[in-house]
Amino acid sequence: MASKGETSAGGLATRLSEMGAKTRQFGGAITDPRKQRRIMLVIVCVALLLDNMLYMVIVPIIPDYLADLESEQSAHVHWVIHPNSTTSNNNNGTNQAKGNRDNLDVQIGVLFASKAMLQLLVNPLSGTFIDRVGYDIPLLIGLTVMFFSTCIFAFAENYATLFAARSLQGLGSAFADTSGIAMIADKYTEEGERSKALGIALAFISFGSLVAPPFGGVLYEFAGKRVPFIVLAAVCLADGALLLTVIKPFSNRTRENMPVGTPIYRLMADPYIAVVAGALTVCNVPLAFLEPTIANWMETTMHSSKWEMGLTWLPAFFPHVLGVYITVKLAAKHPHLQWFYGAVGMVIIGASSCVVPACKTFGQLIAPLCGICFGIALVDTALLPTLAFLVDVRYVSVYGSIYAIADISYSVAYAMGPIVAGQIVHNLGFAQLNLCMGLMNVLYAPALLLLCNVCQMKPSHSERDNLLEEAPQGLYDTIKMEERRGKKKGYDSSGNCLAVDENGLDPFKAQRSYAEESSEYT
Repeated sequence: MASKGETSAGGLATRLSEMGAKTRQFGGAITDPRKQRRIMLVIVCVALLLDNMLYMVIVPIIPDYLADLESEQSAHVHWVIHPNSTTSNNNNGTNQAKGNRDNLDVQIGVLFASKAMLQLLVNPLSGTFIDRVGYDIPLLIGLTVMFFSTCIFAFAENYATLFAARSLQGLGSAFADTSGIAMIADKYTEEGERSKALGIALAFISFGSLVAPPFGGVLYEFAGKRVPFIVLAAVCLADGALLLTVIKPFSNRTRENMPVGTPIYRLMADPYIAVVAGALTVCNVPLAFLEPTIANWMETTMHSSKWEMGLTWLPAFFPHVLGVYITVKLAAKHPHLQWFYGAVGMVIIGASSCVVPACKTFGQLIAPLCGICFGIALVDTALLPTLAFLVDVRYVSVYGSIYAIADISYSVAYAMGPIVAGQIVHNLGFAQLNLCMGLMNVLYAPALLLLCNVCQMKPSHSERDNLLEEAPQGLYDTIKMEERRGKKKGYDSSGNCLAVDENGLDPFKAQRSYAEESSEYT
């Protein structure tokens, strides 16, 4: 008996020691700068995945749920007005049903657009807030708001509560999306690594948007309305807990001496940034306008089944990821052609949009939809890193406001889509809508020629950089001074040796501005 007890005690001690070793290993991972950067990328990607899943998961759920609520309310009102009536006039019943359907379409359109509308209004404020306090606290705020909005979605039982939850999600997205993308741009400073990291984030955005409708539809069908939202809320809670564990946003004191970011109105007035923002809006218009209209068109034109309408966009995930991969690889070899990749993407989007109305079967429709998503991947993957580069070379390297502008660009398209697209289809037709969107993308593509010389710009040497050449003021300046000294000696801030050529020279020295080089000799 004693030997069995000793054996079990020894096994327990072994397991505890293994758990301790894994805990120490995880602790070492979150303190190592490179590993922490990868964990941070995972946290941001999960946050973007959740936001886009919550944005699209309601597509198969809310119309059916609101229709049931509408029918229940209509039946209740009819019973109150005519308690003894067993029959009703057929014409009155038909007109009432048509009126209810029109009213329901308006309600659904406003509900879908409310998230992007509030996000559009909050983004200028959230961008400035992120520039002031850093990226970690706004990301935590965004995840917290998204968690509460998801819980409200799960237990909402009327339209007003659903509208409040949808609007609340827009508030959370304005903080989580902007701070997450800005954090990636801040952590990955080398252009190749930055393009790759942003490409991974875009892949998660695409996956969340495209997999959410079938995910929500299946769970809604077999488990009820609450289950999809409870699952997303649990993942959101876990992501927030990981953020608190790894980054510890409230223990970081360097933000007190962070450089002051450029005001968002100045960035908006920059012609290069304006061209990029316009391209991001225009390229997303086909996706934003087709999502609320294509299901009805498929039902009337192709007599498509429910499962075909639910899986319409799912095959497009694969060409989107392919577009991200191709653009990242091309940008690594030919970074000066980022504008060209974006222009090609817009032409592909335009051509694919024009082909959509000509499709007669579900199989034919998959090809142009894949083309649209492939083109969007080219544009987003090429131009999002360009925004960060423009801030690096023309302003201060603080990225909250610049990616708030990018988020505004997306929000403009997705705020108009659910409301405007239906009216255009009703007044002009589905084919005319697609031709207009295709022509818009093709005509905007030449505007990206303005960006062809962006890669030749030299990094700006701000007044703050000149001060750093004299003496550090505060913790942030001290850290930057130590990093600069380390690079001059051939070591980075974490003590790792930097690459040098056979003559012992720093190969990155050629990339410094003239002002930095001259200051080294004064």
